[in-house]
Amino acid sequence: MFTGIVTDIGRIKRIERRGDTHIVIATRYDVAAVDIGASIACAGCCLTLVDKGNADDRWFAVTVSGETLSKTTIGSWVPNGTINLERPMRVGDELGGHIVTGHIDGVAELISIVPEGESIRMTFEAPADLARFIASKGSIALDGASLTVNEVNGARFGVNVIPHTLKVTTFGELKAGSRVNLEIDLLARYVSRLVNA
Repeated sequence: MFTGIVTDIGRIKRIERRGDTHIVIATRYDVAAVDIGASIACAGCCLTLVDKGNADDRWFAVTVSGETLSKTTIGSWVPNGTINLERPMRVGDELGGHIVTGHIDGVAELISIVPEGESIRMTFEAPADLARFIASKGSIALDGASLTVNEVNGARFGVNVIPHTLKVTTFGELKAGSRVNLEIDLLARYVSRLVNA
């Protein structure tokens, strides 16, 4: 489980496609303190660390299945590209964002970016089958970052991104047409399941 509070921006070092997709990611994390088999949210996707560097050469490797590629933006990652990273929360950690599982529901497209004071308003379009789970003033995770939904209009929804978030995430690199990993709020998923049972 994660909180949607990005704690590092990783850089893609290498991608190898052989059966599954194998990706090596440079990080500022002290990988010596991270166990093989641990989870790390990579652009919001919960991936398993399968290899790692050391305190002087900080990187970790993940293996990505075809199923994960089909539901996420990982297939479009390129060497030297950057991604949001978050280590899992521990019992007793502050829950600064909202409960995020790292299980991506689909991919949203950035439609527009409009300055709003010191912040920016980003409008995204969600896949039609996920739109009903997105509510004004509810939570959403985009590329692993916990954000508050400001408004919803059909499959389109807006979020306000403050300067701090632009600085500590990859959101400052996005432009109209960019695609991001979308995870709907866990509560919305279960409420829908109960209502439609």
